[in-house]
Amino acid sequence: MSYSRRDFISKSLLAGSLTLATGALSCQRKKNESALLSEAPDGKILKAGLVGCGSRGTGAALNFLDAGPSLEIVALGDVFNDKLSTCRANLKSERNIEIDSERCFVGFDAFEKVIDAGIDIVILATPPYFRPQHFEAAVKAGKHVFMEKPVAVDPVGVRSILINGIRAEEMGLSVVTGTIKRHQEDYLATYNKVKLGAIGEITSGNCYYNQGKLWHVNPKAEWSELEAMVRNWVNWTWLSGDHIVEQHIHNLDLMNWFIGSPPLKATGFGSRHRRTTGDQYDNFSVDYIYPNNVHVHSMCRQINGCSTNVSDYLRGTHGYTNCENTIFDQQDQVRWKYPLNEKQSNDRWYFFWRAFVQEHVDLVSAIRTKQPINEARQIAESTLTAIMGRISAYTGKEVTWDEMMNSEIKLGPKHFVMGDVNIDKTIPVPGQ
Repeated sequence: MSYSRRDFISKSLLAGSLTLATGALSCQRKKNESALLSEAPDGKILKAGLVGCGSRGTGAALNFLDAGPSLEIVALGDVFNDKLSTCRANLKSERNIEIDSERCFVGFDAFEKVIDAGIDIVILATPPYFRPQHFEAAVKAGKHVFMEKPVAVDPVGVRSILINGIRAEEMGLSVVTGTIKRHQEDYLATYNKVKLGAIGEITSGNCYYNQGKLWHVNPKAEWSELEAMVRNWVNWTWLSGDHIVEQHIHNLDLMNWFIGSPPLKATGFGSRHRRTTGDQYDNFSVDYIYPNNVHVHSMCRQINGCSTNVSDYLRGTHGYTNCENTIFDQQDQVRWKYPLNEKQSNDRWYFFWRAFVQEHVDLVSAIRTKQPINEARQIAESTLTAIMGRISAYTGKEVTWDEMMNSEIKLGPKHFVMGDVNIDKTIPVPGQ
């Protein structure tokens, strides 16, 4: 099956194709705004394979095992043997799970072998550059998918996710993604309040992900350039999308979710003040314009020694919200706050950590109740929203949604051999 861009746009508009919320489960939540299952129902054993055995992939595998009964991790795949071995050892020490050597695969083709290892579900947690290829292969093989955010680093990759999301829906497959706020009890309750008019008509928003520098890995003499880049992936735009895509997507996804649409255009700027690794910026500031002329100011920064701020706000004609757990009136007085039980009150991270497991509870529940959910479109749109901001900052130009949907920008090398990487490594300069 092949799609032109025209075919894709026509099909997605006609179908109302992929659910922007979480399918059947979101319908259940309308009856009770915080009615999340604490664990998935029991059923036949579901076997999962993990592609990408770093810390997040290992965490996702453990989260999957915690989602309910009769769940197994049976296959592992990674480009690097040391990553796979560490993950395998962690599964043994944390859950007493022994992965057979015959189901441990190393190399750039490891994802194909994991998908073919007799699994029901594939967990995709490699650097984002590889997500479109891996998702396509999983869907073609008829596998349910959990995939970490973001899901692409360029517009070509986003369109691939959208197209294969439609295919997954047609096949009755469930797809859940790592945008944890959509699976977090307090955010869901606040979202429902806003949808019922608690702040009136949305007029503007702000979202922030300002923190210190993330990690980097110093290259070793025996590593090729490609190996050094992949091991240091969070510092290279072609592998991560830059931090506005890799990290700030959480905030931008929240804006899209509450507003109910991706933005129409973006104008942004950014720079590289202190970053010395890779080719990325260390700060971005973007003005996104949504339908009805709703402006959202997006800001993200990764620089040590600066003030930190990870928060979100939406303002409306009758008040505003932090999107997480509180609604205020126009005089800054609290009108509603999410009610906490004693356990939740004593652990400020309770909902956050619970959401990592909840993603998998929702996935497994959808599979076992035969009520598929599909989050491919929403994560693709949020990924493209972040890419819009990055490209606007890199170029100094206003960038529109339609331009991105039709763009042929594709990052990364054409061939994957452990040697030199033949790509442009120039730091972007706005106006050039």
